[in-house]
Amino acid sequence: MNRLKNIGKKVVNGALKFWRDESGMGTVEVILIIVVLIGLVIVFKEQISGIVEDVFKTIREDTRVITN
Repeated sequence: MNRLKNIGKKVVNGALKFWRDESGMGTVEVILIIVVLIGLVIVFKEQISGIVEDVFKTIREDTRVITN
């Protein structure tokens, strides 16, 4: 009977140790941040595209001035 109690205690202690372990929290946080960033890109896709197009347009115009 003592042997069964010891096994039960080991199982309970192992479960508690696993429950309290926070070593994987960094990965979950990074995944959540990536999901939020992807969501923001999807929501503001048109605005981001407009900004990028304006930046490249300015770069093209500036390089034309330099080459001429």
